[in-house]
Amino acid sequence: MEAGERGKKASSSPVEKIGTSLFHRLLDRRMLLNPKEEMKFLLHRLIYVAYISTELADKRDLGGYYERLFQNLQRRYQGDGISGLLLLYPSYVVHMIESSSDILFSVLRDLRSMQEHGHRVLLVDPRILIMSHDIPNRLFQQWSYEVLNLPANTLTDRSHREPTLTLVSESLTRLLKLGTHLLKCPKSSKASQDNLVEKVPELLLPQDTIGDLLEREELLTPHRYLEAYDSPLNIVMDSELVWPPPGHFQPI
Repeated sequence: MEAGERGKKASSSPVEKIGTSLFHRLLDRRMLLNPKEEMKFLLHRLIYVAYISTELADKRDLGGYYERLFQNLQRRYQGDGISGLLLLYPSYVVHMIESSSDILFSVLRDLRSMQEHGHRVLLVDPRILIMSHDIPNRLFQQWSYEVLNLPANTLTDRSHREPTLTLVSESLTRLLKLGTHLLKCPKSSKASQDNLVEKVPELLLPQDTIGDLLEREELLTPHRYLEAYDSPLNIVMDSELVWPPPGHFQPI
């Protein structure tokens, strides 16, 4: 009996926990601080821009399309919350999505399929501004869309073009500030997101900027991004490059 008790005490001894990795210690701490927090996936953010198809009569149909797509994805990936904002300009879209990598890559595959198969094309020539991995928190409380009441864009002189890196950096800074602004708004008020053109016009990307981004070949399309993501990674290490080629030694 005493030996059994000693065995139980030994099994519960803190000495066994010395070998626990830092990852597991941080995981235990997060679970202790947020016992209801979903630990299933890390949070990622995708931001892309695209042209709106000229065949789309009502831009709100595009918002409805993504509402249905996200409902289907959430049934497939249960527990993976989706938040973000779809801004519908007269000719362009700016779409920010926060969720798991499974859902974000499903969105990219849907965009690729839309371009390749040409079945009811809603968006044309999308370009990815950024895919951010393991972000600390969400900027948006839920996913929604807004039709921006703006005049159609006019052609402008683009002889002087900023470097792509500068243009993307400035655009992302403005969009993240928009998300921070919306995060501070009351959760129960959807009206806080309405009329962004009047309330925070300085936080919206100008149409000229979006048009310029869509012409930058350096920005990856969903097809090129997924092609790189799905391709096998074959790296030849220096240690594998030997001379003479490896083989059996022949007796002299």
